[in-house]
Amino acid sequence: MATRDPSVAFGQLADTAATVASTRSKNAKRDHLAAFLRRLEPQDLAAATIFFAGRPLADPAAKLGLGWVQQGAALVAAAGTDEGALREAYLRHSDVGDAAAELLARREPEPPALTIADVAAGLAEVAGAGSAEKRVAAMNALFRRATADEARFLARIVSRETRIGLREGLLEEAVAAAFDADLDAVRRAHMLTGAIDETARLARENRLAEAGLHVGRPIRFMLASPLADAAEVMRRVDGEAWIEDKYDGIRAQLHLDAAGQIRLFSRDLNDVTRSFPEVAAAAGALADAAPLVVDGELVPWRAGSVLDFAALQTRLGRVRPSAELLQEVPVVLVAFDLLHHAGRDLIETPLRERRAALEALGLPERTGERLLLSHVASARSAEEVDRHFDGARARRNEGLMVKDPASVYQPGRRGLGWLKLKKALATLDCVVVGVEWGHGKRRDVLSDYTFAVRETDATDASLLTIGKAYTGLTDTEIAEMTERFRAITLRDFGRYRTVVPEVVVEIAFDRLMRSSRHRSGFAMRFPRIVRIRDDKTPAETDTLASVEALFAEQASGRILLATGAGGETERIAASGATGDGRRTEAG
Repeated sequence: MATRDPSVAFGQLADTAATVASTRSKNAKRDHLAAFLRRLEPQDLAAATIFFAGRPLADPAAKLGLGWVQQGAALVAAAGTDEGALREAYLRHSDVGDAAAELLARREPEPPALTIADVAAGLAEVAGAGSAEKRVAAMNALFRRATADEARFLARIVSRETRIGLREGLLEEAVAAAFDADLDAVRRAHMLTGAIDETARLARENRLAEAGLHVGRPIRFMLASPLADAAEVMRRVDGEAWIEDKYDGIRAQLHLDAAGQIRLFSRDLNDVTRSFPEVAAAAGALADAAPLVVDGELVPWRAGSVLDFAALQTRLGRVRPSAELLQEVPVVLVAFDLLHHAGRDLIETPLRERRAALEALGLPERTGERLLLSHVASARSAEEVDRHFDGARARRNEGLMVKDPASVYQPGRRGLGWLKLKKALATLDCVVVGVEWGHGKRRDVLSDYTFAVRETDATDASLLTIGKAYTGLTDTEIAEMTERFRAITLRDFGRYRTVVPEVVVEIAFDRLMRSSRHRSGFAMRFPRIVRIRDDKTPAETDTLASVEALFAEQASGRILLATGAGGETERIAASGATGDGRRTEAG
């Protein structure tokens, strides 16, 4: 009887991760990782690639069920310390991995030494445990056997933040280099399978050409590039553009396999089937067309009309919504793409062909109960795009999706095959009242800003918090503002500090919502910093009346305009920042 080769020590994987983290050269990172992967047996190769991808489990939709509180409890028990020591270590490092390493460095690990297979099995045990207590116990058992360096990477895997500068594309390059495979073939296999462990196995066995989409396993969604106006859209389009309404809902993949099993996956690849039982039940009508994978949008819908996104929010996070909630906020899936049908992968075929196959399923447009087919029109001029935009807004949708009918489906990619034209965004001038240390590469800078509006126009008006944002500024700007906020700190609470309310920021957002979380009574959806307004004083920031006026305008269904404190209006595109400090458009 053949014996299985022993699993490689987990410490070697942790050492490789540390080497990759400390290496600045992209090529050197790839080569270090490739050398390690090359010598692994299939079982370890699968687990290692999953861990390097920052996932604790093979199934991207599976959940470990171990939050910060549970992981902390397991770590404290393994280290023989208390929650206070853990809290202090985390405040020192702003990194759960470094905190774990510090605490566990004070004691000797229990035998036997951890292997890669041990960690994979242990994390699977955590995920399969029937209670929080059992999950903590299983995690504690792993921590007890880990060295300090192993605990550092183990804790980061559990937190899904490896923090070693290993982006997905570089991991694909390492797999290709490890097994002398064509990089494009590796990328194609990863795109189809949605699983880096399977991709690595196929590369090792020289079988990348056999890669295919798995019904029941989500793949990443194709993304759209945001544009500011119709003229810009047509400058990017070569000839005809296909136009669809852009719905203000939740992106979803519907998977229906040959056995009739139905699964719905959200944009973050989580299984949300039980949260939307009415849609899953309706999908059973497509059994004759199975197996299939549909890309679409979950939208609150009643009597042929879209409901406000705020209504859908009452459904979010409800694993088993009540019958009353299902009746109060009915949801439909608007289908706009078909990725797999009757055993054939379609993502590498042109949109024109995918759409024809989707239409052949016989879904209704705009009048169905739980499954709808998106309506497609065409445009060849900016004027036509504007007319379609106005129509979409009249139907209470966000704006438009503009697609190239010849485009293939590119999971996880944001190119020019799909564009999105959203409503103009509103901005408010707010004053920063609190700042917080960031995470990851931003753990040494104050990057998270809490801001407020004035209650009234009075010079001594109270400041009412309305939101928090951490995107929009370049790395250079954040570093400069960190020093500025250090100098004007009022009270330091560790991770969070209050500051003198003197820094004015222009904040863009998608919509306003009623909220008891902030003193203003409102919250912003997707707030981001447009710019620091050094040209304005706190006395010139917007008031609660400005917020209420924008909220009323939003409720009226009119396209929002950016309104500054001085009363001027302008259409704007929100801007964000990439990790290297380059300013880019966000949306």
